[in-house]
Amino acid sequence: MKLAPIAFFLAMCTASSAGAGNLSYTGQFDYDNDVQLIRFSVAELSTVGLRSWSYAGGVNAAGQAIARGGFDPIIALFDAGGQLVAQQDDGECRHVGADAVTRQCWDVNLSLQLGPGSYTVSLQQYNNYSVSENLADGFYYQGEAYRNFRNGFVDEMDVRRNGSWALDLLNVLPYAEPAGVPEPASLGLFGLALAGMTAVRRRRPSRIKHP
Repeated sequence: MKLAPIAFFLAMCTASSAGAGNLSYTGQFDYDNDVQLIRFSVAELSTVGLRSWSYAGGVNAAGQAIARGGFDPIIALFDAGGQLVAQQDDGECRHVGADAVTRQCWDVNLSLQLGPGSYTVSLQQYNNYSVSENLADGFYYQGEAYRNFRNGFVDEMDVRRNGSWALDLLNVLPYAEPAGVPEPASLGLFGLALAGMTAVRRRRPSRIKHP
């Protein structure tokens, strides 16, 4: 599984007093049971957005053109204790674009009000849901035995897809990753921006769980 964190964007023009902004990531799964985990922080009570782009394609928060053709995604959100906050595998067509070939609106656009703290987002292919409401319990199709549980990247209509994904985290702060974990390549630009400011911010029903 490959994470390409070169697509990082901090929208300083819309940043809150706590310095929140938008983070955009792209990547490529090797196997259809891969799971991508990304952590972020919230400094104060905020409305946070989680938005995928790669099923139907579009332009992400960083202004990048994202190609259509990626797998049908699930996005789940867990709090600092690993407890499930919400999980969604489809957006509505009025909130996400329809794929040009399948005509399905299977990207995710999830908006939540979150309190201060750290959070973990998981992104995986439909229908590799979390086993329980605890992140530590993992996902239904993880492990060697389920390496290609859907015979590769195939959506619910049996249309062949690919392993690419694109994800926006909106109105959040980067999480301070431990040494050795790759961080978005433009994170240094974020620091410079803050320094500058100091010197002179479907077809199937949508599934959302709120424990």
